[in-house]
Amino acid sequence: MKIRLTPSLALKVALFATGMCGIVAEYILSTLATYFIGDSVFQWTMVLSMMLFSMGVGSRLSRNFSTHLVEIFIGAELLLAFLSGHAGTITYLFMGYVRHIEWVIYPCSIAVGLLIGMEIPIATRINERYESLRTNIAGMMEKDYYGSLLGGVFFAFIGLPYLGLTYTPFVLGFLNFTVAVLLWLYLGDLIEKRLRWIFYIAVPASFTLLMLGIFLAEPIVFWSEQQRYKEKVVFSKETKYQKITITQWKDQYWLFLNASKQLCTFDEWLYHEPLVHPVMHLTPEVRDVLIMGAGDGCAVREVLKYPHVKNIILVDIDPEMTKIGKEHSVFRKLNQDALHNPKVKVLNQDAFTFLEKSEQLFDVIIADFPDPLSVEVNRLYSKEFYRLCHKQLRPNGAMITQAAGLHFSPLVYRCIEKTMQHVGFYTLPIHNHVYTFGEWTWVIASKSLPTKRMQARLDNVTLQNIPLRWLTPSAMRGLSAFGRDLLEMDSSDIKINTLQNPMLYHYYQEGTWDKYYEDGLGESE
Repeated sequence: MKIRLTPSLALKVALFATGMCGIVAEYILSTLATYFIGDSVFQWTMVLSMMLFSMGVGSRLSRNFSTHLVEIFIGAELLLAFLSGHAGTITYLFMGYVRHIEWVIYPCSIAVGLLIGMEIPIATRINERYESLRTNIAGMMEKDYYGSLLGGVFFAFIGLPYLGLTYTPFVLGFLNFTVAVLLWLYLGDLIEKRLRWIFYIAVPASFTLLMLGIFLAEPIVFWSEQQRYKEKVVFSKETKYQKITITQWKDQYWLFLNASKQLCTFDEWLYHEPLVHPVMHLTPEVRDVLIMGAGDGCAVREVLKYPHVKNIILVDIDPEMTKIGKEHSVFRKLNQDALHNPKVKVLNQDAFTFLEKSEQLFDVIIADFPDPLSVEVNRLYSKEFYRLCHKQLRPNGAMITQAAGLHFSPLVYRCIEKTMQHVGFYTLPIHNHVYTFGEWTWVIASKSLPTKRMQARLDNVTLQNIPLRWLTPSAMRGLSAFGRDLLEMDSSDIKINTLQNPMLYHYYQEGTWDKYYEDGLGESE
């Protein structure tokens, strides 16, 4: 059966495309806000809520238009083509000038919502001449909602994984542009003659702006990245999980995830040696080690210094991160090709899901995740997660997790410690000064050794025959030495961290991280 594209069908196609492009534009803005600001739940909630509110405002504003409805509708489509096509580029462009990028992202979200909210009632009113009220409203709303579903599928499975946040917006922009041209052709007779010249200028101009955006997108993104970081950007890639950036200053390199510093080649051993070696000395004859996070390979490098270790499983959710650890020349040299060692098995999985499904037992578990900036990462510090770790450890097993900056968020490491104790671990917090990070903390947890016995065992470690750059027996003893303010800190009111009640995430947000960033220790700025 041959389908004839009538003006009514053209309007419905337009709303289908509007529903798809509008929701994907909001997803893009939400993802950018998560990358650059953090707190994904808050950002997605605010961006989508503002869009829906703005749609209501746009719908109300549409009541003020009684004539030139076709002209207004096509004009709104062309504006949507520009906004949805350039949403990512606009955000990156302002990154070099605006410290609070939310003041760019949120207005973009509001503008997209206003245009979509205006379009739906206007399209319905135009379609009154072709369909009855009963089928008109149902058909219009139906197509818009169907478009939203397709938009979500497109963004999740094609846009973000393959096109990234640089080029996905232009797919939307050209789709809106195509719809505008389609309406111009099929509803052109309804456009007042004296106004037709506007579209002879607007349509080519819109096409030109979209094409310019495609050619200038990468240079703008690169310029924005360079403005954001103090050092030269030598690698930058958006994955479905995070934004990975590597910068260089002289012979030193920095790794950033979502603009948050993860390591510096200048002093990374001051972090990785305390992360690995204390816990490795709390279990006799370590053979099987699980490392979660740490896709750069540096923690694996340290574990490989123990010849009695037979198997190392590295679980990192992002394939691009472990690819960097395996293939990037800087990181291959840094981790001494650790990820190519036959003892090492790399799995690109969610760590929580891996532990739920794994039947293997380990002598040591090392959790080196990013700070709990979001609810998603918070779950990797939760009671439920540590209970899984406890289950996967052998009877004499031990684990360690990084626990964020000491003086900027003391409640964080105390909350982690208390949560681990809740699932049956004995705990021992340690800390060290990392030049490029400041004072950093970890929490060691053992299934069988009480705190005093862990401390005594570390006090007697000789570290013989282990090639180390910083750690010595006396330094090992100093790792667990805290000042009076922290030793006497009242933790009775600190709550444990659970999936249902993500307290750690809230404690982290309450930390004095603004001072951390002002001191140049945390982010790129």
